[in-house]
Amino acid sequence: MSIPKEPRQLMINLMYLVLTAMLALSLSAEIFNAFYTLDDGNNNSNAIVATTNETIMKGINKQADTYKTPENKDAQQKATQVSAIVDDFNSYIEDMRQELIDLSGGMDTVTGHPKGFSDTGVPTRVLVEGLEQPGKPKLEPRGEELKQKILSTRNALLALLDEKDREGVASSLPLKIDDLPAKAIAKAKAKGSDLTWQYFNFNQMPVAAVLPILSKYQVDAKSSATSVLNYFMKKVKGEALIMDKYEVVARSPKGYLLEGQKYEADIFLSAYSSQVKSMTVRVDGRSLPVKAGKAKYTETAGSIGTKNHNVTISLTNPLTKKTETYKGKFAYEVGQKSIAVAADKMNVFYVGVDNPITVSAAGIPTSKLKVSAPGLNLRRGSGKSAYIVKPTKPAKQVFITVSGEGESVKKEFRVKRIPTPNATVGRDAKNWKGGTIKSGPFKVQRMLEATLENFDFDAKCSIQGFNMTYVKRREDGVVAVNRGGKFTSEVTRLVSKAKPGDVYYFENVKGRCPGDQVARSLNSLVFKIK
Repeated sequence: MSIPKEPRQLMINLMYLVLTAMLALSLSAEIFNAFYTLDDGNNNSNAIVATTNETIMKGINKQADTYKTPENKDAQQKATQVSAIVDDFNSYIEDMRQELIDLSGGMDTVTGHPKGFSDTGVPTRVLVEGLEQPGKPKLEPRGEELKQKILSTRNALLALLDEKDREGVASSLPLKIDDLPAKAIAKAKAKGSDLTWQYFNFNQMPVAAVLPILSKYQVDAKSSATSVLNYFMKKVKGEALIMDKYEVVARSPKGYLLEGQKYEADIFLSAYSSQVKSMTVRVDGRSLPVKAGKAKYTETAGSIGTKNHNVTISLTNPLTKKTETYKGKFAYEVGQKSIAVAADKMNVFYVGVDNPITVSAAGIPTSKLKVSAPGLNLRRGSGKSAYIVKPTKPAKQVFITVSGEGESVKKEFRVKRIPTPNATVGRDAKNWKGGTIKSGPFKVQRMLEATLENFDFDAKCSIQGFNMTYVKRREDGVVAVNRGGKFTSEVTRLVSKAKPGDVYYFENVKGRCPGDQVARSLNSLVFKIK
């Protein structure tokens, strides 16, 4: 391609090349971000599996220490070796990861990623070709060493198992060396070479891609340890109290609240054994029948006030054969029936919009309540205690009456018109109300809006009409009458003429809100073009 002689065309060609390069860099950044995300995910999985393994190991130790048989002791000792084998493997991998990061420039403290994340030479030299050392012999490539470390770790875990069980457990161990793809092997042979595992996995791979491969092997090692530990967990003998049932429990220090008080509760998943046979439950000394691991307490509410009770539960631990006792307390409060009515948004109703209210009753079922609101267009809301009123006209005094089971309450409210909105130009976030404005932004406006500010209700007001006076610099004004909020063709034509020094007056603005019988007078607007 010849170089253009015209400077302008030369600049265009250079900009095209720069943009093409930037696009390539952007694509690379997305790929490397995916590698970082994968590596972070592996590290998180590593921590989760490690916690699981610790839990299993605690169970093995507890069972083996309680039932001290030769078989249990052997299983406990071998389970302990599992952690040592996997810890050694993970340390080996971690050292290799650090070596790659150091050789590629170290870690960037700002991004938290390797400085040489795109370096393909370091993994190739370390794992495939061998690392050159100034003044020293070339180091052997570590790829084959890594492969053998994976295989030896897998074999060491399987060697802990009984010989008859190894084949069955082996299939559940994810730490292994997968066979190379047949197509890749055939392609290499066609070129006259043998494809190695390390060449296939690490040759010309960037540092950012190799790190998640290595962290995956760490996850595989700990996941393999999980399978082996589960094997030994089944080997230790002894009886245990099996928690086979679960239910959600919400425990609150208060069983009764008044309006305005804060409710607090501990919510958790409770496990219990439905097979337990040696458990007794007493409330204030009174024994309760236990069925399927649970006892039910019933009492008829008497006098008003707080009722406190003491609970004692005794259970024979099948592991220690000792009877253990647990004590606790619970309380509830007995109150009187009452009814309350509250406006959800403001303590006043507005004409023409939905005004939500809540009707609450203490000690009275919602189905037994009767709610009436004369002249307020009452209807049910979305909840059991929710209602909507939609007044049609202002009033100094209206009432909502609620009754049920001998109780009744009458709540007074006022009804007001929706506040007068502000006339503004346009629908953008500037919410223009007049002033100095550039001609460009002003010319693209096509309507007046009636804007309600700081109003909590869902209400939409509209412009009914206005007069616009266009005063061109050093000339008489031109008046246009507009019906509705959208600019007529005449108003649009005059607006499109805006130049510096011109003035536009929007006067006699009329607006209408929900519930209005007639239009309201809104504020005038004056715009000076600069």
